[in-house]
Formats: sequence, C-alpha cells, structure tokens
Amino acid sequence: MATRPTWQGYLRLSLVSCPVALHTATSRSSDVTFNMLHKETHNRIRMIPTDPETGPVERADIVKGYEIEKGRYVVVTDEEIRNVRLETTRTIDIERFVDESEIDRLYWNDPYFLAPDGDMAIEAYSVIREAMEGAAKVALARVVMHQRERVLALEPRDRGILAYTIRSKNEVRDPKEVFGHIPGVKPDAKMVAIAEKIIEQLEGPFDPSEFNDRYEDALRKLIQEKEKHGGRVAKVEEPRAAEVIDLMEALRRSLGEGGGSRRKAPVRKAPAKTSAARRPAAKKRA
Repeated sequence: MATRPTWQGYLRLSLVSCPVALHTATSRSSDVTFNMLHKETHNRIRMIPTDPETGPVERADIVKGYEIEKGRYVVVTDEEIRNVRLETTRTIDIERFVDESEIDRLYWNDPYFLAPDGDMAIEAYSVIREAMEGAAKVALARVVMHQRERVLALEPRDRGILAYTIRSKNEVRDPKEVFGHIPGVKPDAKMVAIAEKIIEQLEGPFDPSEFNDRYEDALRKLIQEKEKHGGRVAKVEEPRAAEVIDLMEALRRSLGEGGGSRRKAPVRKAPAKTSAARRPAAKKRA
C-alpha cells in the first residue's frame, strides 16, 4: 500500500509538466520509542503550554514569533507565512543536469520517491524519466517543503524517480573546523601495508540486512525481559575497555585473526550497482 504523500505538486522540465507526489523513502516505524509517564500512576504525562506569568495557555492563543534580539520578537501569522509564495511551492522545476560525482557526499540528505500523481500524469512523467535515464545525469531542481525551499537531486530508479534533498551551503560545516588540527604525519609504510591487507580480508558485498541496529535490538530484549519478569531484569555486564597495546602488534594480530573479531563475510554475488546505492541513507536524526 502506497504511503501518504509528503508533498504534491508538479514536475516540470522546460515546457513539459505533470502532477507528481513525493513519498518518504525511509521509515522510522520500527524504532523503539518511550512515553513520559508519572512515576507512581504510570499515566501518560500531558505537556501543557504554559506562560511563565499567566499560567496554562490555550492552543488558539499561541502565535509564531521570531526572536530578533533577547526577549524581542516579530510575530508572524500563518496567513502571512502562506502568502510568502515561491514558484517552487507547487512545482519541482528542473534547472540543471550534473554528474553525480560533482555533488559532495556531505550535501546528500533525505531520500524520497517521486511518483506520478494520477493516471493522466503517467505519459509525461514517463517521457521525463526516460530522457533522464538516457542522459545518465542527476537533475537538480527546487521544491518548498515544510516551509523551507530545498534543492532536489533527481535520478531514475526502477520505474520511477528517486529524489534526494540536498543541503544548502550554510548547512554544511567546513571540514577544517574539525580536521584542521590533525598534523600531516606520514605513517609507517609497513603499518599501512598491514592495514591494507586487513581491509582486503574484510572486503565483501553490501547487504543492508547484516547491519541492523543492535542497540535497538538490545532495548527490545530489555523490554521483553522486564515484561516477562515483572519489571525486574538482571544487571547487564559492563563492556570491557579496549586494551591499549603496541600499534604494530595490534595490526599483526588483527591480520592473523582475519581482520580482528569481525570475520570476512561469505562471498556472494553483489547486486547490480546503481549510482543511488552508493549514497548515504537517512540517518537517525542528527
């Protein structure tokens, strides 16, 4: 069953356009989430909007304000926000085609599926999609979602189009802020050679089913045990701290153990590569 669209509007390539819908390509439905409860009654806590001077506030009395200086706000109404209309509010207008390699991986953000919205849209949508596949380029377009204008990167995927939101320049920090203090030291060539062999031992195909969230699995196990044993659970043994040993010795031992405690995955035929598969999936939000 198709998910409810995140956004609905039009896809346009020059003078050709068609109705489309954006659907989120990832899901957080399997995440372990917790509710806030009262310690004694276990009733769920209600979060009540409160004014520090007058007390509880009705939802109808809450307005949006932008703080321009400490304690001073400009109040903006929902109608005024709706009236700030851009062409991209209702249209994904393709502006440019680029090579995928030109877009730094830092800028790739959330994935979406872009699908035709209704039977009447299929013909024009298919023409645009087929032309994009022949060009072997990534299309760049703009869209307004959640009161923000975003750049979208579009490319064919199966019978449809995969769309990634692209972060803006001011959202991406300069790597030098974090990496700038690292000295340009030339590591020992012998150590590097051993490390390269360890990497070779760990090579294998990417199978997302092998990279489940073990922390979430542990949380589910904790919840099941507490439910089974009436709220009590055995104390979990603390993990041992990493042993500090000689670097060269650690490399040699890792090489002898086939790359450490992680064994090489069984060799399987890798699925056909697509440009989108190399991209980062949506994160647990940072």
